[in-house]
Amino acid sequence: MKIWVDADACPVVIKEILFRAADRTQTIMTLVANHSIRIPPSKYIKFQHVSAGFDVADNEIVKQCTIEDLVITSDIPLAAEVVAKGATALNPRGELYTESNIRQKLNMRDFMDNLRSSGIQTGGVPPINQSDRQAFANNLDKWLAKK
Repeated sequence: MKIWVDADACPVVIKEILFRAADRTQTIMTLVANHSIRIPPSKYIKFQHVSAGFDVADNEIVKQCTIEDLVITSDIPLAAEVVAKGATALNPRGELYTESNIRQKLNMRDFMDNLRSSGIQTGGVPPINQSDRQAFANNLDKWLAKK
């Protein structure tokens, strides 16, 4: 069981929760990004640098993750590929992507993209709050307990 992190857009506060959890549970975690990311010294935490380009990091995560792994991402198309592969996907707000909800999330994402491309202001995603952090930590701990 490994943790893969789509690290390009993962909030720092979530990375910090992940760093502590990986060390505490001795779980291998790999952050994948197309730019350098500082990681703490740990034999359990690794960084994989990929070349710049559209979905390069996402494709690398999908290629390497297995059915036993957890992928941390807010990228819904990446989460859909991970779920289709049988792995677990969790967003930084603590919401699990599942076979039963991923299609709806993809449809909503596409709908919002269409609104934005037609010039409608849809607003941004609010910052991660304490409730989001707690939901993330709780779902992470549930997954780690299966180890």
